[in-house]
Amino acid sequence: MLGYNGRAMLDGADRFLLRRLAVAALAALLLGSAATAALGHGIEGEDQAFLLRAAGVHVGPYLYLGAKHMVTGYDHLLFLAGVIFFLYRLKDVALYVTLFAIGHSATLLLGVLGGLHVNPYLIDAVIGLSVVYKAFENLGGFRRLGFEPSTKAAVMVFGLFHGFGLATKLQELAISRDGLVANMISFNIGVELGQLLALSVMLVGFTLWRSMGTSFMRHAFAANVVLMAAGMVLIGYQLTGYFVTT
Repeated sequence: MLGYNGRAMLDGADRFLLRRLAVAALAALLLGSAATAALGHGIEGEDQAFLLRAAGVHVGPYLYLGAKHMVTGYDHLLFLAGVIFFLYRLKDVALYVTLFAIGHSATLLLGVLGGLHVNPYLIDAVIGLSVVYKAFENLGGFRRLGFEPSTKAAVMVFGLFHGFGLATKLQELAISRDGLVANMISFNIGVELGQLLALSVMLVGFTLWRSMGTSFMRHAFAANVVLMAAGMVLIGYQLTGYFVTT
């Protein structure tokens, strides 16, 4: 897969843009910490109330909740943005997204239906690590270290952790066992639909960006540094939550 080779030096404009983008991204994430502390990218408000009182099969609502969870899942979307950043062919996008979907679908269903519990803070920290990993790979970091791990394997493995992240949000609620299998399958299908919607928007954005002459490659380095910084903030926030609550 193509990536940024890091050989071109940043000019003054690029360095200025890098600083501005990094500061803006970090500020937004840090200022949003209060909101994420309350929401935790979980299921709250009317959605939570519905899940707590619902019994039996509810295909439509669970489809909606799954799609909503993915579309609003900043951690999942950051990772997917890194995955497709240097993918130019739709068949490559489809391959990597399928690997990711297989991973997170398996652990989502295993976690909820199989009762496999994991610490939500540690899982979300690994999800943050997945963002850092993908940005580091896009920057050619592994090549500089003298080895290149399998991108396909990494996407699927991190997909497993992303699925556990989804499962922990549902495990926090006392969801009725009545109709649970059908509801979880519906939720998972909703997640896939939400993922397709989010990917469609991202692909349109990347396509427009790439059409702007040399702008895409000139700013690829800065964009992936910002992506890595965002992942590091996510890791730090989740680890802080883990040590504070244990």
